[in-house]
Order: sequence, then C-alpha cells, then structure tokens
Amino acid sequence: MISVLGAGVAGFCAATALAERGLPVEVIEPEDAPDPASRLAGGMLAPFCEGETAPETVVQMGLGAADWWEAHGADVTRRGTLVVAPARDAAELGRFARATRGHDWADPGDLEPDLAGRFARGLFFSSEAHMDPRAALARLRDRLVARGVRFHPGPAAGRIVDCTGMAAAAHLPDLRAVRGEMLALYAPDVAITRTVRLLHPRFPCYIVPRGGGHYMVGATMVESARPGPVTARAVMELLSAAYAVHPGFAEAEVTETGAGLRPAFADNIPAIRRTGGRIHLNGMYRHGFLAAPALAEALAEELQQELAPCVSS
Repeated sequence: MISVLGAGVAGFCAATALAERGLPVEVIEPEDAPDPASRLAGGMLAPFCEGETAPETVVQMGLGAADWWEAHGADVTRRGTLVVAPARDAAELGRFARATRGHDWADPGDLEPDLAGRFARGLFFSSEAHMDPRAALARLRDRLVARGVRFHPGPAAGRIVDCTGMAAAAHLPDLRAVRGEMLALYAPDVAITRTVRLLHPRFPCYIVPRGGGHYMVGATMVESARPGPVTARAVMELLSAAYAVHPGFAEAEVTETGAGLRPAFADNIPAIRRTGGRIHLNGMYRHGFLAAPALAEALAEELQQELAPCVSS
C-alpha cells in the first residue's frame, strides 16, 4: 500500500498517477488538517508566462499540464493569456517579452472587446489555458473514489508519499512559506473571457474568469510565514490593479478573500525529495497546477519500477 498524505493538488495528482498504474493507494486526510493552499490558486496553466521568473525546468514541467488536466476530467478553457500594462509602464511589456517565449504582439481590444481603447498593445500567449482549480480537484477526487481509492484520516498503512506542503517543514528544513492573497469578485458588468495579466513594477496581478461574471484576482507574493486573513493592503492593491484593467471592477462584489502559505524550496522549483523514510512531493510555490501532474507522473513511474516485483507476486 502507498499512503499519500495530503489532499491538495500535489496529493491528488500523485494518488491519481499511482492508481492509474495499478498500484494500491490510499489518501490520508487528517481531520484537523488546514485547507491546502491550492484551493486558493488561480488555476492558470501558463508555462510560458511563468517563464518570466521561473527557470526552463518549470516551463518544461508545465507544457503538458493543460492536456493532463483535460484528460482527467477538468473543464479546461484554452483561450490563451493576455498580458497588458498601463501606458506609464509600457516598458514592462518589452521586458516581459524578452523574458518569455510563445507569444505574439496583439491589440488587446481585438481579443477582449471590453478592453478596447484601454491598452495600446499586449502580449498574447495563445497556447495557454486556465481552469477552476477547486472543480478540477473535485473531479480528481471523484475519479479516485470511483477507482476504489480510500480516503480516511489515518493512520497511514503503507509507504508514505508526503504531499502536505508546509506541514512537512519538519522533514524538509529548506522549505519556506511564501504568503499569497487573493480575491474573488462578482462583476457582471465586465466581460473578460481569458486570463489577463497586468504588469506593474510594484503589484502585478492576474484576473482569471470563472464564468457568469465571476473572477479570481491574485495574487500577492510575500516572503512571510504569517498565517491569518487577507490584509487591507492586499485588498486595496488587488482591487486597484483590477480597476486598472477594467473600471467595471469598481462596482464588483467581493465574494471571497483568501490567504495561504505556499510551500517553496530555495530555488522555487517543485521537486521530489526522499528523506527520513518518506518520499516528498513538495515545493509547489506558485506552480502547483502547472507542475504537479508532471512530477506525479515521474514519481509514479519510479515507484512502479521499484514495486513491480512486489505487485506481480
């Protein structure tokens, strides 16, 4: 038996990849476990945009993410990513273009009529996608249950694959917390159909459509392990950035706020670690939905080869 600890994106992807190879799997969900940080994610499947600050390793991990999620029941919207900047920050677009690939210059108004006349030009990453992360995780859970995978609070009964994020810090001394904050808005007067990233020297943001006038706006990145609710500063900055994209957000209803601690290694690259008798899939940083499928498949391949004699016997 393989006991997967954690019910976030890393845990569900790992359990799925293992179960699909016919390996015996259970998922451990302690009753007092905090909500995983992945529940607050934007759900952007945007490897090329992440390449602005992430190394090529992360970009490569994410190239197949949209296909993986779609193959596993997620409702993936493949409308690309539009990157814009206010006129005073137009130089940011050139910097972003030089730091990334997979884009073309575009008129934002041609792609999103609601943005017509607001931005002179933008970068369009046509191959990128987005999805609702909570719905995608719910689909994975349903598929695992249908396969007979047991979910329970513990104790673990087998070899441990630890996907518990910051809860694994005692086993991973180089793991650090990066606080992220987000807002969910209902803005029926705004009609945006794809992820829009706003570049800004101090507080860049992204807006992800959820359908029916609902949008997720995120996300701050603070080198802090402080738990707790969203700060007033984060709310003001995110709302200001959303308003800079479209004035209709000024009349939006704030339907949710959230703050979570992203687990990250020193190099910000998600990884598989083996230490203390456990296998860790951790360090997702801001790349969970992008990188977890590739890492989960790599982990499952390794364990399938290691356990083949035991399974066959």
